[in-house]
Amino acid sequence: MNNLTTKQCKPCEGGIAPLTVDAAATLLQQINDWNLHDKQICKTFSFKNYYQTMAFVNAVAWISHQEDHHPDMVVSYKQCEITYTTHAIGGLSENDFICAAKVDALFGS
Repeated sequence: MNNLTTKQCKPCEGGIAPLTVDAAATLLQQINDWNLHDKQICKTFSFKNYYQTMAFVNAVAWISHQEDHHPDMVVSYKQCEITYTTHAIGGLSENDFICAAKVDALFGS
């Protein structure tokens, strides 16, 4: 089990620095096939049909609610692109990687 999946997001109201590129790159190695793009991480998930896509989107929404950390999602018939960043600090925080790991665990189940 990925140790990020056992962590909980910490409230972030700003006032802390975003992760450095090196710190983000280290955490990126702990999640599967996410891409690092200018202060955010993203991944596209593919499904067999619309129903499976929407079930996944709803499960991600539940995870987001539990962690109080919410991604941007672009949803289409058989795909969902998820993007995480921590808006309050203008970059990436550990919270982004915790949620990404939990989404990966959901997709793998």
